[in-house]
Amino acid sequence: MQPIIKVIIPAYNEQDSIGHVIKDIPSHVQEVIVVSNASTDQTEEVAANGGATVLIESNMGYGNACLKGMHYIASQEQHPDIIVFLDGDYSDYPEQLDNIIAPILERDIDMVIGARDKRFRENGSMTLPQVFGNWLATTLMSLFFGAKFTDLGPFRAIKYTSLLALEMEDETYGWTVEMQLKVLKKKMAYTEVPVKYRNRIGVSKVSGTIKGAIFAGIKILSWIFKYSFK
Repeated sequence: MQPIIKVIIPAYNEQDSIGHVIKDIPSHVQEVIVVSNASTDQTEEVAANGGATVLIESNMGYGNACLKGMHYIASQEQHPDIIVFLDGDYSDYPEQLDNIIAPILERDIDMVIGARDKRFRENGSMTLPQVFGNWLATTLMSLFFGAKFTDLGPFRAIKYTSLLALEMEDETYGWTVEMQLKVLKKKMAYTEVPVKYRNRIGVSKVSGTIKGAIFAGIKILSWIFKYSFK
């Protein structure tokens, strides 16, 4: 039986990219959910025209947008088998979704991270703060928890039942690391799949600003240290 797959895409002012993202998602995905995070441009209209379900989350924050998508899915009669998260800026390659979900379908893995391997990254696609932040966070998770992560990549897939079991709560920059830490704590099965990564369309709302990079770093480290003492 074909698994039910739904995609959640948090989006803030991504009118120039969101249509490309939706178009490149494999056609067997049952529903693409774009959560407009207080967008002030035409993101919502473009996403709807592309065939996506459009939700609006007025409270700013990556985690808030993801949680909005999850609440919407929880309200449906038929729940999916797998949830895929990816960004709306077209830095990810949505057509690699089948590679991301393969370990779940073939090996019963709970969560799969799309790791932005240096070999497959376009020049300039990750800023120095991003590269350093990923290295620091994954190194600390390795030291404290014996984790095998190399990235906090936003392109990821997780069993729906496993996602619910994590009881996700972070509303902003700490969403990705919270998920990975809780997977470790609950001893769920995880793996990484190398993915391609390109320069985004538009400016990053996190790594593209000094304020965003600082707050993201603080939030990520706070989650790691919080769980290291639990």
